[in-house]
Amino acid sequence: MKAFMHNPSKLGFGLLAIWLTFASATESSAQSDDRGSLGQSGSRAGTSGATELLVPLTARYTALGGTSTSGLADMNGLEALYANPAGLSLNTGTAGLFSRVEYVADIGVNYFGIAQNFGDFNNIAFTISAWDFGDIPETTEDSPEITDVTFNVSYLTAGLSYSRQLTDRIAAGATLKLVNESIDDVSASAVAFDAGMTYNVSEIGLRLGVSLKNIGNELAFTGTGLTRTVRLPGQEPSANNNTVLIESEGVQMPTLLNVGLAYTVPIAGTNYVSFLTNFRSNSFDQDLYSGGIELGFQNILYIRGGYQFAEDMDLTFYQGAAFGGGLNLNVGGTRIALDYAYQPTEFFSDVQYITASFSL
Repeated sequence: MKAFMHNPSKLGFGLLAIWLTFASATESSAQSDDRGSLGQSGSRAGTSGATELLVPLTARYTALGGTSTSGLADMNGLEALYANPAGLSLNTGTAGLFSRVEYVADIGVNYFGIAQNFGDFNNIAFTISAWDFGDIPETTEDSPEITDVTFNVSYLTAGLSYSRQLTDRIAAGATLKLVNESIDDVSASAVAFDAGMTYNVSEIGLRLGVSLKNIGNELAFTGTGLTRTVRLPGQEPSANNNTVLIESEGVQMPTLLNVGLAYTVPIAGTNYVSFLTNFRSNSFDQDLYSGGIELGFQNILYIRGGYQFAEDMDLTFYQGAAFGGGLNLNVGGTRIALDYAYQPTEFFSDVQYITASFSL
């Protein structure tokens, strides 16, 4: 590690890479397509696919208001990975994480990840999230009454991540995700890509992070549920019916750009307070501005709070505020953390998160 801590060429390369990542992300966010400009994202709300990729999945990220793009020095790499693939570089050995989200309408989300450090400066991780909607009563135009007939819905996202510590201050990472959605007898799959970098100004406790998420191909449904038996115009009454396939139009991934800052101040011994802020540019929704604060006591107890703000809060799903806390224990050299977050919503039951993680 010391061999490259103050290597000017690697430091310059890292700074150049950060600049190129931010410049390319900003340029892509400014481009327009046949559906409208990304700069006019408010008018495109609700037109993207795979919006489950925008739902927070871990407690610490949620309690801090989604401000952990830069990461924090004591974060589990898998926790930091959710906001920015470069955050995986915080992992120094073997790590695991499991998170349960009690979402609205009795929907549950399970999120699992495992990571391994190798070669001192490299990390690899595998993550998977699965949504549980339960059995949903089936109703049709011909049979609108609720009966015992049900159907299933499944959202599944699997990700493979890699990060590298470029210098003692700069890290970069990327995640390749396979997204699959199925509703009864139709399904859709797509591939998405995340990339990001972090910069740690260690002397003053300042961290910077940039991430570009959900760049991928269009999501289009296929399956037997899109077939219909019809009689074509002009056919003889005695002719057989025809089976036709209804083509599903593809929808784009919910691309977003995050830029975040975190500043940690020691207040007494091992106690500290961290202030975090983040700007999110959404390609299919309003931009979000958020802030968060974390109080750490003796590296054991944590209290957190965050708030997200958009130009028109009446169009948001959440009320804006989030709260939470956590415990961090060292058991035989293994760090075990248990975190909780609570996020009020505007119209439905409030969302709760429980995340358990370990790192060796």
